[in-house]
Order: sequence, then structure tokens, then C-alpha cells
Amino acid sequence: MQGAQDTQLTAHDTNNIVTMTTKERNQKALEFIEQVTANADEVQRSVLAEILGRSAHVEYLEKHGLNGRINREHFKKVIPVVTYEDVFPYIQRIANGDTSPILCSRPISEFLTSSGTSGGERKLMPAIEEELERKALMYSLLMPIMDQFVPGLEHGKGMYFLFIKSESKTPSGILARPVLTSYYKSSYFKQRPYDPYTNYTSPNETVLCPDSYQSMYSQMLCGLCQNMQVIRVGSVFASGFIRAIKFLEQHWEVLCHDIRTGTLNIQITDSSVRESVMRILRPDPRLADFIEEECRTGSWKGIIIRLWPNTKYIDVIVTGTMAQYIPTIDYYSNDLPIVCTMYASSECYFGINLNPMCNPSEVAYSLLPNMAYFEFLPVHSSDEFSSDGSHGEHHHEETTEELVDLVDVKLGQEYELVVTTYSGLYRYRVGDILRVAGFKHKAPQFNFVCRKNVALSIDSDKTNEVELHNAVKNAVNHLLQFGASLTEYTSYADTSTIPGHYVLFWEINNSDTAPVPPSTLSDCCLAIEESLNSVYRQGRASDHSIGPLEIRVVEDGTFDKLMDYAISQLGASINQYKTPRCVRYAPIIELLNSRVVASYFSPKCPTWTPGHRQLSTTK
Repeated sequence: MQGAQDTQLTAHDTNNIVTMTTKERNQKALEFIEQVTANADEVQRSVLAEILGRSAHVEYLEKHGLNGRINREHFKKVIPVVTYEDVFPYIQRIANGDTSPILCSRPISEFLTSSGTSGGERKLMPAIEEELERKALMYSLLMPIMDQFVPGLEHGKGMYFLFIKSESKTPSGILARPVLTSYYKSSYFKQRPYDPYTNYTSPNETVLCPDSYQSMYSQMLCGLCQNMQVIRVGSVFASGFIRAIKFLEQHWEVLCHDIRTGTLNIQITDSSVRESVMRILRPDPRLADFIEEECRTGSWKGIIIRLWPNTKYIDVIVTGTMAQYIPTIDYYSNDLPIVCTMYASSECYFGINLNPMCNPSEVAYSLLPNMAYFEFLPVHSSDEFSSDGSHGEHHHEETTEELVDLVDVKLGQEYELVVTTYSGLYRYRVGDILRVAGFKHKAPQFNFVCRKNVALSIDSDKTNEVELHNAVKNAVNHLLQFGASLTEYTSYADTSTIPGHYVLFWEINNSDTAPVPPSTLSDCCLAIEESLNSVYRQGRASDHSIGPLEIRVVEDGTFDKLMDYAISQLGASINQYKTPRCVRYAPIIELLNSRVVASYFSPKCPTWTPGHRQLSTTK
């Protein structure tokens, strides 16, 4: 058996792969996957020893008693399993300018902002420069895998809608930005050598444009101009891809004008974007006529395959909460295959899908043992009618069992993922619940089950029940002056609109004869939005990836009807029933909608500014 040292690929190796022929590179990449999955435990031991060998004497590990020892058994004995709140004081010190080796022996080059939040602000994940090499390696494996299922991908282009988001700096000047913004702004993306698999319709300048409208417009225009060359389409998340199609639905006439005349809309003011687009844009009346004819039909069913007829699949994430967008994608694409290629987060890039053409409900990710050191906290799930109001969906409870290693997980068991990274996270609970679906050699393959404690999500936002409840409490204060109170409420993420939006069902007890004014209920919508976390508010105010929050007022007695339904139809216990704060089960949503008497929307976007308020004070 090969040793773990033979299964490590460096940045130099990755660059060598890029210079090979397509066939040679694909073979090399597939051999690498075979090696690391066949030697999973050896690779994991090697990864942990390398991480600890570098950072054994950093403050955090010394404090917990590592004492320079790098063996796995001692590490597990003395280093605690932690959450973000446990490590935030250390992160805060680094962000505020402490350059001593606190978490990692390597300098922290930037912070990656998570879509998860703590105290209403994005979590900050430490990153070191070399992590970009590991990310580039994982990206280099994706298309060799796809080539096994869809040959010929090197002969066309990918139309991918990719975007950067705003970034800020910590008090000490360290950049804080989303993980994909970091990667797109790195030399690994901007200065990548020619590769038929990363040959996109969108010029780099359009991806890197900070103005979301100009970026979307120019990327869509370039994709239309090269429509016959497109053989795969996608975005990172399903929600982003659907927003792109909705953008086309709203702007096809001006896009066609640009294609017909070979001129670029004056609203595109970014000079680098204009120059890059004009290298592609040429007067093409025939193409403009074709697009106009397709868009004027009144039906957008199958629009993707109609405008980009050579498309073979759609590459988007549809696991977890993104699964709610599958029917919409199927409608727009005439049921083209939906491909989920990789599993990653701000903490770490985790794994890849070795069977990418599977049904979206069967997606299983193989965690690559060389990316980080992985452990798994067993959890138990139940299928009872639960507090999310979703019949047949899961509750998860931790067990008191010890964490298990990557190669020791059991088929069918669910676990919370725990990682130790090269960048200074040790036995860190990611918050993702995974189910073991199978194995690739000795490396397990996981279904993504859910994110812990997330009640509502439209895009990258993640709102939990406690946060939602506190926001509702703040909003209810607006009712008091009218002698009204909130009897009960629940919520759901409505993705039938584009972009999707949060919906709250409110049953109001009004002791006065006069009803609550509509303007007050609209103010309640805004008060809830102002109370939600910074990721939500950025999605509303800056990214426009989330629509205005809606309150639907329901008839008196609606929540009694909901309880009756849960007990009689779903088997809920009358003694244990609690009103669900979030619902997903379609018949329950139908019941609630059938009793709506009025709807109100947030009148404007909530306030949001880049930055991280928790860093303004020291601990």
C-alpha cells in the first residue's frame, strides 16, 4: 500500500497537471482520487501530524495542553470540541492586530466571512495563503470527473454566473470577505492558464465587477452572444442561477438591442467591463431576432434549452435548502440534468461528487482526506411531527458518544461534521449534518442532510428560530398602541417569487374596534428585517438576492385549525404539540394560505453596511 506522503498533491503538481494534455490531466486527477480514498486513514493521520507539527506551540494548543505532541490520540484527549463562540475571542484578537501565533504558525492572510452568523454578524474564519492551493486542487478534479459522464466538454464553453460580494477590513487592516470573492480575486482564478474546462462565456472583468447589475447584465449579454458555444450552464447556488434567468425575463429587450446594434447599454459604466464585453459583442441582427422570438412567446418553459440548445447539464448546488429550487430549474430547462459537483464552506473545502449525474436527491459527496482532518459527532434523528411543522423531516439530537474518525463512520448513520484545518481551527463544529450513503474505497460518501438550527433560508442567508422569534418580538411593539397583540405566528421561505422572500403568518388579537392600520403592519415587516442578521440584510439591501419580507394576516382560529390538522393528519401528540415557527410541508402552507385575510410587505430595504461590528471592542 502506498504511504500517505504519496497521496499529497502540491501547488506545483497542480500546475503540472494544467500543462498536460486534457487526457493526461484527467487520468492524473482520477489516479489522485483513487489514491487518497484508498489510503484515507493514512492520509488523515499525515494531515493531522502536518497541521500539529507546524502549529504545536501556538497559544491555543499550548493552553489546552498539547505540549508539542502531534499524535492523534493525545490530540483527541486534550483538545476540546468547540463552536465559533468558543474561538471568537482568539479570532477577535487577530482581527484587532495581535500578530503573535495565536491559532496558527502561519500568518493569517485574510478572514473568510461565513454565511452563518454569530451575534447577528457573519462569522470570521481565519485563512492562510496556501489554502488557495488546496482550493485550486479541488477545482482541478471536478471536470475530469464530469468527463467520465459527459464527454466532449472541452469543445464548448460554460456559461456560469459568478459574482463577487463586498469586502471589508478588520481594525488591523486584514481583509474580510466571502470565500468565493477571495478565490475569484486570487491569481488562481484571474491568471489561470488556458484550460478548456474553465473556458467561460463571462470575461473575468464581468465577474469581478462590484456592481451587481452591471455584472449580471454583462455576463448575460456575453452568454447570449456565444449561445451556440455554450454546453453547460450554472452558478454557485440554484437561487443565483434562477435570478439570472429572471433577469433575462425582465431585460431581454434591451439585451437584444445591444446584440442587434453591436452597442453596449449606457448603464454599463465600468470601463473594464465595457472593454471586455466589446471584445465579444458584434452586430448580429439574426441572433437578436432569434432571442426576441423565443422570449416573446409568453412561456418561459424550457427557455434554457431554447436559447442555449447545446446545453448538456446545469451545474448548481441544490442540496440542503437549495432543493426548494429544483422544480423551477426543471421548468426553465425542460428537465436537463442538474449537477452538484462539490461540497465546501468558509471553514474548508470538503469534498466532491464522484457520481455527478445522479438524481439531486441522491447526491453524495466524497470527503477528500487531504483537505483537512475530519471527525464526526454522532447525532440521532426522529421523524415525528416536529417544531418546524414538516411531516417526515428530521430533528437532530447529539449523542454522548465519542467523535469518530473519517474511516470509522457507519453506513446510514448521521453525524455533525467537525474539522481541524491548516488555518487554525481545531476540532471545530461546522454545523452541517451529514448521512453516510456509501464508500469510495475507505473514504465515506455523505448526503448533506441539513444545516443545524436553520429555520429560514432563501439564498446564502440562514435564520434560526431564536433570531426569528426575537425579531418578531421587536416588531410586535408596533401593535401595542392600537390595543392589538400577536396571538400566534409561523413562517416559511417562499421561493415561488424571484427572488424568494420570507413570509410570516400572523394571527392578531385586536381588542379595539378599529383595525391596525396597513402602514403599521408594513412597519412591522421592516422592523423584523432590521432585527435579522447582517447576511440577510446584505441579501436584501446590497445583493438583491432576497425579496421584501411579507406578513400575511390570517383569520382568528387559524392556529387552532393548524393544531387540529397536525394531530388528526400527521400524528402529532396533543400533549406535546407546539406551534411550529417554520413550516415546509405543502398541505400546511395551503391551509394557512386559505385563511389569509390581508398581506403586507416591507416598504423598503433594511439598513446594511459592510464591516463587522463585533470587532469594534476588545475582550
